Amino acid sequence: MSPPCLLEPVYAPLYRSLMLQAYAQHPNAFTSSVHERERLPLSWWETRLKGGADAAEIVIGAFAPGADGFSGLAGVVGLSFEQREKARHKCTLFGMYVAQQHRRSGLGDALVSAALTHARQRSAVRLIQLTVTEGNDAAYALYARHGFVQYGLEPFAVAVDDAFVSKCHMWHDLRAD
Repeated sequence: MSPPCLLEPVYAPLYRSLMLQAYAQHPNAFTSSVHERERLPLSWWETRLKGGADAAEIVIGAFAPGADGFSGLAGVVGLSFEQREKARHKCTLFGMYVAQQHRRSGLGDALVSAALTHARQRSAVRLIQLTVTEGNDAAYALYARHGFVQYGLEPFAVAVDDAFVSKCHMWHDLRAD
C-alpha cells in the first residue's frame, strides 16, 4: 500500500469511481447518493482535488499495489476547511472510505492520521468535526482511537429509501494531542 498522499486532479477518474462504489455499497454511510454524484461532470471531481495551501477542500488517498507499481485507489478521506472568518478554526472530515478488499489492513488508521496531520498544518485550524452513521461501530471505533469524541446525535439525519438513519456528531481538538 502506498503511504497516503494528497490527490491531484489527474486522479479524478479513480476518485470518482471509488466514491461511486462507496455511495452504492454503503448508502447509509454517506449524505450524498450515488444517483446525484454520478450525474456530476468529471470537472466537479477535478475541482475537489485541486488542493493548494489555502484550498477549501483537500482529499487524501492511498493506492494499492498493482502488477507494475501502484494502480488502484484503495481508500480516501477528505477535509473541508471553513472559509468564514469566525469559523476558520474548524474543518470537517468527509468522504472516508476504504475499499472492501483493503479493510483490516491499517489503511483506515493511516488515512485518519494523515487527515489529522494535514489539518494541523493549517495554523488557524483547531478542531475537526465529522459525522458517522449510528450503528457503524467500526467507523466509530476508528475515529475514537484517534481522539474523536461524540458530542451529539442527530436523529433522522439522512433519508435512505423509505427509512432514516441518525448521525453521531464527533469532534477532535487538534491541540489536545
